[in-house]
Amino acid sequence: MNKKNVFILSLLLAIPVVVCQAQDTAGMVDPNNIKFEKNLNKPEREEWLRDLGFGLFIHWAHDSQLGIVISHSLVGASEDYCQRYFNELPQTFDPYKFDPREWMKIAKLMGVGYVVFTTKHHSGFCMWDTKTTSFNIMNTPYKKDILRELTDAIREAVLAVGYYFSPDDFKFLYDNGIFINRRLTFENAFYNKYSDFLKSQIKELYTNYGKIDILFIDGQPADPVRTAAWEVDPDVVITRGVINTPEQNIPRTGWDELWESCFTMGNQWQYKPTNDELKSGTRVIEMLIETRAKGGNLLLNIGPHPDGYIPIEQEERMREVAAWMFINQESIYNVRPWVTTNEDNLWFTKSKDGKAVYVYITGIPDWRRDTRREFILKSVRATANTKASVLGQNDLVSEYNAKEVPDTRFEQTPEGLKISCVRAQRIYNNNRWPNPIVLKLENVVPVTDN
Repeated sequence: MNKKNVFILSLLLAIPVVVCQAQDTAGMVDPNNIKFEKNLNKPEREEWLRDLGFGLFIHWAHDSQLGIVISHSLVGASEDYCQRYFNELPQTFDPYKFDPREWMKIAKLMGVGYVVFTTKHHSGFCMWDTKTTSFNIMNTPYKKDILRELTDAIREAVLAVGYYFSPDDFKFLYDNGIFINRRLTFENAFYNKYSDFLKSQIKELYTNYGKIDILFIDGQPADPVRTAAWEVDPDVVITRGVINTPEQNIPRTGWDELWESCFTMGNQWQYKPTNDELKSGTRVIEMLIETRAKGGNLLLNIGPHPDGYIPIEQEERMREVAAWMFINQESIYNVRPWVTTNEDNLWFTKSKDGKAVYVYITGIPDWRRDTRREFILKSVRATANTKASVLGQNDLVSEYNAKEVPDTRFEQTPEGLKISCVRAQRIYNNNRWPNPIVLKLENVVPVTDN
């Protein structure tokens, strides 16, 4: 059967995947909240990942040289395009400036707890020394195992190791005479061949690179990948394919379970040198705050340059987040949702042990240093043992203002808990730090408690 006939038959046999979706509090179907039946993640391991809260996603492959979308350009591509993509493009991929320890120094400063790297995206190009296909990093001018180098650097930085893996494999389809498409079903013989191929790749990853903490499965067929991963390591936490991983959005309401929002730094997963729109550092920080307030994790993506370094525009955002996290990381790790996510521009989390509530004051980019502001918290009530402070500050000294002690004050009023605080710490020389201030309230209770 020729490729055209196989393609037509596969489309006729294609069956859309149907999922059971929960409803949110407004009675509307929430497309982010998929109920997965095949979740063999250990509950304690899911809680471990929830505690980390913030991860770095990295999309990188040989087609980053073109600055185009990763892999997807193959769908609907001409025969000539496919031939050159599979055979010629790897011959010019040489990330000679790749220094994974430099990447991880920035990641560590940025405050992420884990790193998820694209071992293989939908194109089928493998970023490791695999015996399953010649379409891999060893058959490029670079000729070194990028995955091993990066995995070693992640562990040296004491971060958790996460692998992205795509069961969709366009090169495997192409080599087997099937037009590249993502809505395919196969007869049993080919499905078994495909499954064995995927299992072989998972076995390589899980036996040659040490312990893998997190697996992100993006595509179909996911079953053989999930099964193989859990068989080799029952402690691995599988995210996409097992838990909710909304992409490029934060759900209107969160869930009291592990979930993870995945975002690009700009508007493309892979390196995009032209026509990109990068999020500001402030926007990234606000996304992190909202995600944590709703009980989720934020997985923020970068797209390295094809020569192997992090583009300066992305590094700038990472370092701005790093400055904020250096001050406020206590409010991101080991936290769970408060009784409400937010009161207008004030967002909330609570420490996992329940001893502290964190209040993120967003939306005030012009808060000058040494000035005091007041807020009313309607969901929080003080107790006899309540303490209040601003994270990063000692609440005793302001650099150039000896007239007033920049202490954090509170008063329980009929309208709510009244907070008065000063932005005293000098972060930028122009007196304006545009990013959220975080209050720490100890020994408080919800207003609903007696």
